[in-house]
Amino acid sequence: MIVGTPRPRLEGRLKVTGAAPYAADVPVPGLAHGWMVTATVSRGRIRELDAAAALALPGVLAVLDHTNSRRLNPDAANYFGPDGSLPLLQDDVVPHAGRPVALVVAETPEQARAGAAALRIGYETEPHDLGFALDHPAARPASTLFGPEADTGDLAAELAASAVVVDEVYRTPEETHSAIEPHAATAWWADGHLHAVDTDQGPYGISRVMATLFEIDRDRVHIRAEHVGGGFGGKTICGAQLILAAMAAEHVGRPVRVALTRRQVFLATGSRPPTEQRVRIGADASGRLRAIHHHAAFALSPLAEYIEWCTEQARTLYAAPAIRTQLTAVPLDMLPPCTMRGPGATPGSFAFESAVDEVAERLGIDPLDLRLRNQPSVSPVSGRPFSTRRLVTCLTEGARRFGWGQRDPRPGVRREGDLLVGTGVACAAFIAGTFPSSASITAEADGTFTVRSGATDIGTGARTALTAVAADALGVTTEAIRLRIGDSDLGMAADAGGSRGTTSHVFAITETAKALREKLPGADLPVTATVDTTPLINWQPDQERNTYSAIFAEVTADPATGEVRVRRLLGMFAVGRVINPLLARGQLTGAMIGGLSMALHEEGVHDPVSGRLVTADLAGYHIAAHADVPAIEADFVADYEPQDTSGVNGLGEIGSCGTAAAIANAVWHATGTRQRTLPISLSRVLSP
Repeated sequence: MIVGTPRPRLEGRLKVTGAAPYAADVPVPGLAHGWMVTATVSRGRIRELDAAAALALPGVLAVLDHTNSRRLNPDAANYFGPDGSLPLLQDDVVPHAGRPVALVVAETPEQARAGAAALRIGYETEPHDLGFALDHPAARPASTLFGPEADTGDLAAELAASAVVVDEVYRTPEETHSAIEPHAATAWWADGHLHAVDTDQGPYGISRVMATLFEIDRDRVHIRAEHVGGGFGGKTICGAQLILAAMAAEHVGRPVRVALTRRQVFLATGSRPPTEQRVRIGADASGRLRAIHHHAAFALSPLAEYIEWCTEQARTLYAAPAIRTQLTAVPLDMLPPCTMRGPGATPGSFAFESAVDEVAERLGIDPLDLRLRNQPSVSPVSGRPFSTRRLVTCLTEGARRFGWGQRDPRPGVRREGDLLVGTGVACAAFIAGTFPSSASITAEADGTFTVRSGATDIGTGARTALTAVAADALGVTTEAIRLRIGDSDLGMAADAGGSRGTTSHVFAITETAKALREKLPGADLPVTATVDTTPLINWQPDQERNTYSAIFAEVTADPATGEVRVRRLLGMFAVGRVINPLLARGQLTGAMIGGLSMALHEEGVHDPVSGRLVTADLAGYHIAAHADVPAIEADFVADYEPQDTSGVNGLGEIGSCGTAAAIANAVWHATGTRQRTLPISLSRVLSP
């Protein structure tokens, strides 16, 4: 069996030698370059846009703005409904700072940039609102696309009967993906067909959006994303770089490349929205939970519907007679948010698992024991059984490896020199499943197999994992597999997001391999089988399907400076059958580093007067660097997902969920002070 064996990436050498072609690398004859210009005001209208000086500069070919750009279909949709952020350069309205308002096209990137600097743009400003709060007057119920709110039992009665009630508010800031590869696209038109090399997480889905925007048949849109330098959710949506490149290519009649700067990535691509979450948990004296109430609010733009599903943990992790969730959306004059690694569950687990820790503290019960004694046998809200649930094993095995049993439960007592030392734990769940996808496999005359899938490898190792799956499914070695991915022409495929990319593509490939093996006896080669899994997907399974994690953290805190450092992180994960342990550990380790960065560093800050993002670069927006990253251990408990023919589940998101809470709980254990607002900055540690 190849699945389950650690194997290095197939494209690893290409990447470390610089030979892997990314969207801004692909050579195209006759290429022109576009430079995006973004709005400097947070709300208003374009009063004037004078392009004369720009057009007079050497090499400048055109300036696209709302007065001369082709009309786009306003009905183009994203994940969560009609998205008014997609039709760019259509009118003079500025709905948020960073909105693209023009594109300068020139022979070279330098000439395009000079042209952009020469543009004269005047604005009529209007009052903007970025004052996010749970009780904001514009707050409204969030979309229920993921299902109705939880409302079981008598919440008020159970809270009243509880020996201890925690009622606290937790806050997380705006956070930006800013993957190592900035967004870029190269587009051209030929015979009424749109061709593009884009940096995105799902070429097929992006091709559908572009077809709608430009009002052409989808089979006339050809999107390639062979290599993508990270995404974290920030490349799931159809990006401005692709829309503008396609508009400009049509306008000037030649290929155009639009590559965003790092600052433009911050200003014009989606981010995780800020959240404010009130958590109420009631428990009896023995530590049994009686009531759970999680009310979470997140910011969003009026341009696009969106869901930051922060309340998932309250519905899944623990049993209680009464569980109530509320999800509130607060429309603000901001860049439309989008999914970011562990969407909803990452900020939600910080709030919820911090509150659970506070319950343990007030009862004088070990926080690990409190979690173990409240594990449900069936889903606490729906009453359905779990398909597999190895959370207890994650907690107990993680505690054993971490040495949790030697922990002194008293906060603020363990010292090493001048440093305070603390440990913390948190767990998390992330909804799992499979989206429809298709695959084609051709048995070639030379004994090899060509496997085609619209799947995308955004740096996660999907290319290597899918090759292993195909080889096992066909009973051959990986050397006999020729995998083609990252192209919308290869068929319908789920994007690499929501921890469902790999599971969806694995399902399609294994079903196609099964169909091919049935066709092979007596067939003349080559022979091809194609399967679309849409009719095979069970949208309402009898069992709930999740992945699970338990994260353990050890931190030091300097009481003189407020500096917190994470010294150890250990994560145990139940993610079904693991296709490639080497790559899976890399995925989870990276996700835990992201959770550490969230806990201690990341914070998008807007100027309160102008509303503009002031942390729009990697100098102002802090992330974890090498010196911040401790010894990290990520490992798996034995697990097998019965709802999947291969037993696999997704694992891209679960690693970041729970990590910030484990670190915050460790900071409390070290200092005796709760941290309910992220990031845990020096000033917050020093504040009484």
